[in-house]
Amino acid sequence: MPADPPPFDPAAYVDAAAALLGLEVRPEWREGVVANLQATAAAARLMLEFPLPDELDAAPVFRA
Repeated sequence: MPADPPPFDPAAYVDAAAALLGLEVRPEWREGVVANLQATAAAARLMLEFPLPDELDAAPVFRA
């Protein structure tokens, strides 16, 4: 059984992703970028934790 991944560290992710992509994250922007990533991760966690049965089929058509 695979080990659990380490907890998500948004500040470390911002630093690593910026370096990898060659992006400048100015010091005055960094706090806001990290906060936005924390909010996005929280929303994703809600979606991923929502229980769905395995036999559920995706809707063939989506309408608003």
